[in-house]
Amino acid sequence: MSWVSIIIKIDDVHAEMLSEALLEQGALSVDIHDAAAGTEREQLLFGEPGEPIDEIWQNAEVSALFDKAIDVSAVVQSVEHLVQLPAKLNYRIETIEEQDWVRVTQSQFSPIQISARLWIVPTWHQFPDPAAINLILDPGLAFGTGSHPTTQLCLAWLDENLKQGETVLDYGCGSGILAIAALKLGASHVAGIDIDPHALVASYENAKRNQCDQSRAVFVTAYDHLDEKPGAVVTVDVVVANILANPLIMLAPVLTNASRSGGRIVLSGVLKEQSEDVMNTYQQWFNMQISGEQEGWVILTGNKK
Repeated sequence: MSWVSIIIKIDDVHAEMLSEALLEQGALSVDIHDAAAGTEREQLLFGEPGEPIDEIWQNAEVSALFDKAIDVSAVVQSVEHLVQLPAKLNYRIETIEEQDWVRVTQSQFSPIQISARLWIVPTWHQFPDPAAINLILDPGLAFGTGSHPTTQLCLAWLDENLKQGETVLDYGCGSGILAIAALKLGASHVAGIDIDPHALVASYENAKRNQCDQSRAVFVTAYDHLDEKPGAVVTVDVVVANILANPLIMLAPVLTNASRSGGRIVLSGVLKEQSEDVMNTYQQWFNMQISGEQEGWVILTGNKK
């Protein structure tokens, strides 16, 4: 069995109307996403958890999944009429073949060696090196499989620089991989924070898989953290945030307040050409530098003044 996916480029004004029109034409599912996702032109949208985001990407794509027998031309003509677009739709077609989606997903993730002693191992794989520090990982719906260069940069930094007994905050913890790695590398206590409830579930489950001492690890939402009174915030030795450049700039006061005097900060999710803006923001509190680069991504580190 196979399906047809119609992917249509559209502006933010007509994206939702187009989605509704496609559903009226029998689409099995419809998705709106940023057409520039993963590029320098990616547009970041932020909203409160559980609340709808009012904005839509200015340069959007709408993907609609149909049965293979659908008449694509007829569908396109119908939605053009329904939405009353000023011009013909710009679209492309993809065929989606039926597969064992679990196996396909799992095949994309193999064990990853970070250093001589540190490996990331998906739950469905055996340990390549049983004597190593193996991070057993199932990302679930959260970011952090270990395959992205920014995650690898952060893990390598922790492996090389984390001192025994230090405390660590992983802001934007995703799957919990950095917090769990910090514990296995000798941290005395770690905290993971994320805005996504799926991330917290994934982090807790991955912490259990890795037999982490629950008394030494805590995962909370970013909003719980921000709601704390300033005097109640516990500062840490190392703050790690693998997010994206714009959120890192916005979060600078929060991450700075979480760092103790003389503490260290580790920032990633930053493209090399974005590094100057991020460093300039943090320079007022930290002595910042670029400490590594991989595939166009950099890791920025600093000591609190």
